[in-house]
Amino acid sequence: MPTLSQPALLTGIRYLPDYFDCAAQAALVDDIRGIVEAAPLYVPAMPKTGKEMSVRMTNCGELGWVTDKERGYRYQATHPVTGEPWPPIPQTLLDLWRDVADHPQLPQACLVNFYSDKAKMGLHQDRDESDFSAPVVSVSLGDDCLFRVGGTKRNDATQSFRLRSGDVVVLGGEGRLAFHGVDRIYSSTSTLLKNGGRINLTLRRVTR
Repeated sequence: MPTLSQPALLTGIRYLPDYFDCAAQAALVDDIRGIVEAAPLYVPAMPKTGKEMSVRMTNCGELGWVTDKERGYRYQATHPVTGEPWPPIPQTLLDLWRDVADHPQLPQACLVNFYSDKAKMGLHQDRDESDFSAPVVSVSLGDDCLFRVGGTKRNDATQSFRLRSGDVVVLGGEGRLAFHGVDRIYSSTSTLLKNGGRINLTLRRVTR
């Protein structure tokens, strides 16, 4: 599998362009529509300040990542608005995990983030899990984005590259706790989503 070659990137960060072809992408979007019907998109809020994030999100799997002003970042088994359990992770994503994760256990959570053309995500680490031995596996669908990734310290040098629909990124090994973010969305670069925008699917193992 191809690996990003920039020297600033940590070992274990893998970029798999065009992993999903057009038919597979369309099938995934159908799966996501079913997920959103069962677990509607909502706007998460930052801890302490309560400032709303620019993405809308939901989850699937036995656990879902949530955040709000009162309790902060965490995983829980139910939707924060409806109180219902999250729907299951689609088989296509479980197959992806088996193919690229190199981990004996399946993911417990899949975050579904929807980015409008104005949305972005600041540099952050995925560290709300109790087990960092499993990678974070990310799928891009829809419009292109400018993805930025660095080291395990916020002030480490970063590299930016364009993610397109069907691309997969794996943050594992030394790169599991790399800071990363989305600086911008390139509007109207894909026709996959009827109303435009980008969907990011992030598979995670939460506990050992």
